[in-house]
Amino acid sequence: MADILIVEDDKSINELIRRTIEMTGHRGFSAFQGREALRSVEQKAPDLILLDMNLPDMSGFDLLKQFREIPVICVTARGEISDRVKGLNGGAEDYIVKPFAMDELTARIHAALRRSHKEQTLYRIGDVEVDTAKAVVTKNAETVELTSREYELLKVLLDNRNIALSRDRLLDLAWGMDFYGDDRTVDVHIRRLRKKLGLEREIKTIFKYGYRLEI
Repeated sequence: MADILIVEDDKSINELIRRTIEMTGHRGFSAFQGREALRSVEQKAPDLILLDMNLPDMSGFDLLKQFREIPVICVTARGEISDRVKGLNGGAEDYIVKPFAMDELTARIHAALRRSHKEQTLYRIGDVEVDTAKAVVTKNAETVELTSREYELLKVLLDNRNIALSRDRLLDLAWGMDFYGDDRTVDVHIRRLRKKLGLEREIKTIFKYGYRLEI
């Protein structure tokens, strides 16, 4: 579980991001201005910061310079290449442009936390245990053999636990946009995961959309 500071002056967006973060098992807390964010960093020492670059009291680029020791994802409507380069050169871990899908933001958060070694690596779902640091899956303390594609799909479901993902999004996140296949491929691998791990109830089918892993 990571502590994530959301620096966003739009209260509705801030709240939506915070709820999404907490649904994936992390703790989110909010700041709506730059100076408030500085105080929050001093008081709470977050593991990751989501930083809007257009704040009412100071520039996000100036604020970014003061967060050298903490991974930062810039979350902003400023999509020009020059702004992205400035943010990344200024020390940002990643840069995502509004509007964006929440599952994309979640995936970027998990990637940033993995790079900073703050990401959770051990998951328990009933009698199933997944150690992502070792890429080992056990059920009742016995190793379960998964194919590489089954494991990657399980990892995506874990990274986005409690969030509904479309079949197309699962394809992209698990096997990459260059993977040749259709959404029936996802259905087949979901059935195999359910059977091998006994997760029929935990891996929910979202009618005419996709799947959600509920933990």
